[in-house]
Formats: sequence, structure tokens, C-alpha cells
Amino acid sequence: MGKKTGELIRQARTGAKLTQAALADAVGLTASDIGKAERGEKELPQAALKAIAKAVGVTQASLLNAEKGEKPASKNEAGTLKLSASEKKLIKLFRTANDDQKSDVLRILNGEKTEVEQLVDSLLGPKWKKRASR
Repeated sequence: MGKKTGELIRQARTGAKLTQAALADAVGLTASDIGKAERGEKELPQAALKAIAKAVGVTQASLLNAEKGEKPASKNEAGTLKLSASEKKLIKLFRTANDDQKSDVLRILNGEKTEVEQLVDSLLGPKWKKRASR
């Protein structure tokens, strides 16, 4: 992790209105660790970057891609991906879901039918959705 990632951590932290100490408490590090990471003097493990990203409301990828010079698709003035409250809630729910639920979500996002939809289609026919939406 270098200076670019550290700068993004600082910008995301200040954007989330957190002090170094508050962020450190939230992610299980020391304020000194956060300061060193922000200055590019300390490399943090991926688990710490993931926790920081979650605490400040950005994606872990935006922090990791900073070193590679890649830009996220949608960014705020800090150069990090900013999530809406609804997106944060969806991510939190996805993280706590079991493997079957995660598989169903990924199938839906890929435009595939879940097992429940397939079962209902086989019992009621594919037109059940049209009737249900009326």
C-alpha cells in the first residue's frame, strides 16, 4: 500500500467525518496505525482495508485500485466510490446472508431464475408473474 491508497483512506475518513482514533476503534487498529497508513508508511492487511472501507462507506476495490492507478466507475471528490444508504444496507445484508441466499441473489443479478421461481413456473406456468403483478 502506498501514498495514493493512504490519501484515499484519509479523504474517505474525513468525508465520513471520522477522526483517526474513531476509525481505528471501528476497525480494531490504533490511531497511530491509521496515521501511518494515511502517510503511506505502513502497509495494512486486506482485512484491515476491508474494515476501513466498510467503516467509511467506500468499496475495498477503490482503495486497492488506487495503487494501480485505476479509477472507480463512480466517485466522489475524494476519488473513492461513495455508496448510498440503500446500497450500504444491501451490502450489509448480503454479507450476513448464508451461501444459498447469496447464490440466489447472484442468480437474480445475472438475470437467472432462482429455484423458487423455477418451482413456481413449473407449478403455475410462466404467466404467473403477469397475473401476480395486476
